[in-house]
Amino acid sequence: MSDVEREEKELDLTSPEIVTKYKSAAEIVNKALQLVLSGCKPKAKIVDLCEKGDTFITEQTGNMYKNVKKKIERGVAFPTCISVNNTVCHFSPLAGDELVLEEGDMLKIDMGCHIDGFIAVVAHTHVLQTVPVTGRAADVIAAVNTAAEVALRLVRPGRKNKDVTDAIQKVAVAYDCKIVEGVLSHQMKQFVIDGNKAVLSVSGPETRVDDAEFEENEVYAVDIVTSTGDGKHINKYFALFLRALEEKRARLGLLECVNHDLLQPYPVLYEKPGSDLVAHIKFTVLLMPNGSDRITSHPLQELNPTKTTAGDAEIKSWLALPVKSKKKGGGKKKKGKKGDKVEDSVESESVDRV
Repeated sequence: MSDVEREEKELDLTSPEIVTKYKSAAEIVNKALQLVLSGCKPKAKIVDLCEKGDTFITEQTGNMYKNVKKKIERGVAFPTCISVNNTVCHFSPLAGDELVLEEGDMLKIDMGCHIDGFIAVVAHTHVLQTVPVTGRAADVIAAVNTAAEVALRLVRPGRKNKDVTDAIQKVAVAYDCKIVEGVLSHQMKQFVIDGNKAVLSVSGPETRVDDAEFEENEVYAVDIVTSTGDGKHINKYFALFLRALEEKRARLGLLECVNHDLLQPYPVLYEKPGSDLVAHIKFTVLLMPNGSDRITSHPLQELNPTKTTAGDAEIKSWLALPVKSKKKGGGKKKKGKKGDKVEDSVESESVDRV
């Protein structure tokens, strides 16, 4: 075994310390999501909510690993983004932006946290209303939710990335929706949010990734976006985590950094304006020896979709796959901590209902 292979092995999920760092980052980003969501009210400024999420993550991670000999980097791994209605993702406005939320808006909240470079990301969709979500809005959320549940069960050792791509497209069709092109799920490693192993949301001649097999002790950010439109996004304008740069002169050097591959741009993506609705779910999953451990999530609000997957035997069989491996030798089932796997249990109920 080479030194590089040995070092990578030491930094994977075979190390309890690494697992703890992933789960600590996940706990913080889950709480940050809840905090931002609680502030999502009509007339609330999007920039204020994004700043609230980033500040919470920075403060919470700053309280960890303070008394260690070697300095540990920690903080925001992906800036808080709130993308509204036909905006697909990556909307994280500059300070001073006046855009506000309105009653009935469909919000996609997206954020990430890291501890020592071990990253936990999450994205959640919420409609700004107190009554149950109905009609096509419910369909598109149910589609992304069911696709996420299927992906959770197929991103497992021995399965191929193409299996996931094909499955989530079939789920979207069942709800008369489309998977949005150009959104990829990635393996994550220390300080790497988009590793070489990837899963296409939509396969096509213009977007290809290498065939890959999932392996034990890997970590993935599963990222799925569904739309009631044609699923072909538009790169509206260039955006980065500019809120963190207070100096105007610092911003002027960004293009130079991008041109020299020192920074990675994340363009704001849009569906066609009008009646198209977009829903987004992203979660972090650890491929542990005893099964898949989804560590980031948030419960869905009540949905009453017009479509269902109940009559599709293949989708039903995917959803019936266990997430955790059965323990040998019997014994009592270990209870999880309060708050663990909230979305998994709640969303499974949603899947059964829709």
